[in-house]
Amino acid sequence: MSRHLIAACLGLLLVAGGTALAEPFPGTPGDFHGFKMYTDAESGRRVVVPKQAAEGTPWVWRARFWGHEPQFDIAMLERGFHIVSCDVAGLFGSPRAVAIGDVFYADLVEQHHFSSKPVLEGMSRGGLFIYNWAAANPEKVTAIYGDAPVLDFKSWPGGPRAAEEGAQAAAWQECLKAYGLSEEEALSYPRNPVDNLEPLAKAGIPIVHVVGDADEVVPVADNTAVAEARYRKLGGTFIVIHKPGVGHHPHSLEDPSPLVEFVMAAWERAQSP
Repeated sequence: MSRHLIAACLGLLLVAGGTALAEPFPGTPGDFHGFKMYTDAESGRRVVVPKQAAEGTPWVWRARFWGHEPQFDIAMLERGFHIVSCDVAGLFGSPRAVAIGDVFYADLVEQHHFSSKPVLEGMSRGGLFIYNWAAANPEKVTAIYGDAPVLDFKSWPGGPRAAEEGAQAAAWQECLKAYGLSEEEALSYPRNPVDNLEPLAKAGIPIVHVVGDADEVVPVADNTAVAEARYRKLGGTFIVIHKPGVGHHPHSLEDPSPLVEFVMAAWERAQSP
């Protein structure tokens, strides 16, 4: 019997916030800023459990740079949200990454009774994953929070620096491999997040971004600004929190209250009949 099946069979059925949860989760128990965390090294999955799960078992699905600038994640845990992640970093939001996400989502919703509409949080290249997963599953998303997100791989890991030696050049080659594209095909690829916003707008998914206006790694002009203009033209809600003059590819807010308020409002609207 596999380790995952054993964990599922031995899981205790707990009641938290009025919702039945299957615990423990697969993986090694640990600590995340005072909250219990399960880390499964085999699958690359993490689940952090709030002290008391909110009614409806809401959750935030974080993509990339786990543990970096955790202010928002901690604040949502304090409000009863689970925080989860699965490792798809080397796949750059490709169809394979979306398929892995589908399996993870199904396990959390069907086996652990999580809400069917998570909040998606994408940091940097995590933006590619959350947007592409949302576009494939628009009816399964409460809201999107993008943090200096990549929304067009032609900007990063593509772009001028992709031709130079170094980490970005290596990432660009990794991205091409993940999508099965030649460089010429990638430069004309029509389904980057900035090109595929209509499903999200039709589903009424509210979006909030945090960006440093002087970010040279993931330029705002090529990513968030394009998406914002297009999404609003489609009639969608798209809020951008700017950090004027701030560069070096920064993330999050010292005080995450504006993000928390945005997400909580979206969650409450999603619960209304």
